[in-house]
Amino acid sequence: MKLARSIAVFVLAIAALMVLGAKYLAPAGYENQFRETPQAKPSSAHWLGTDDLGRDRWSRMLYGMRVSLVLAPLAALLTTFLAGFVGGIAGYCGGWTERFCKILIDLFLSVPWLFLLITVRAALPLNISPPASVAVTFALLGMLGWAASARIICTGTKDLMRSEFVWMARASGFSGIKLVRLHLLPNLRGALFAQFWISIPVFIIAEANLGALGLGVAEPLPSLGSLLRELQDAVTLRPEPWRFLPLAVLIVVISAFQVLLNKQEVRV
Repeated sequence: MKLARSIAVFVLAIAALMVLGAKYLAPAGYENQFRETPQAKPSSAHWLGTDDLGRDRWSRMLYGMRVSLVLAPLAALLTTFLAGFVGGIAGYCGGWTERFCKILIDLFLSVPWLFLLITVRAALPLNISPPASVAVTFALLGMLGWAASARIICTGTKDLMRSEFVWMARASGFSGIKLVRLHLLPNLRGALFAQFWISIPVFIIAEANLGALGLGVAEPLPSLGSLLRELQDAVTLRPEPWRFLPLAVLIVVISAFQVLLNKQEVRV
């Protein structure tokens, strides 16, 4: 188990280095077109060849990893904040506030948020700029994926509010922000961190689904999802196996996250 965890950490560290060093590892910009060599095979100039517009596939994969692997944690951070805010208020206040928050949580849980995300993203203009598409895509991911985590935080907060040390703190005059900051947040930190960690691979896969459908990050900015669209016309691995590298990267990164998550569950 330690070996698997070490390999997972090593894989994610390599992915992080590739993302941070994309500017130096990429032979060209992700939007640069080599029009004299479209659909070129791998060579010393283009390690993964070029796409149908003559853009370097290796460069686009590096920048695509940057978009997916940097912005997915930001979306997970937004989800964790919303889950902690709604779930924490529900567990702390109780009564009608808890009932209202639980109705809101159940409403979000009853809606297939991935299909809702696809619907909302499809309703946006087709000529949306790449930076705006990135912001909208991952903001929607963060705002729609918090409900399941909020239920866990609500339960944890309620248990803490019934604990003896919180009763003693309240009897000593602790209340409001001071009680939350000194007694609740430190004890909810592990649950919040776990929900943040779990959300990252979920959002990477969600963005990949959107990108494969053409509803993710707008061109020419690449992401792992948009790079998978090239596989739609791929029939077999034999002619151009290098085109499947973005898919392999996605599988390896998600598997590394899963190994670390399983390790955390074993500790719990």
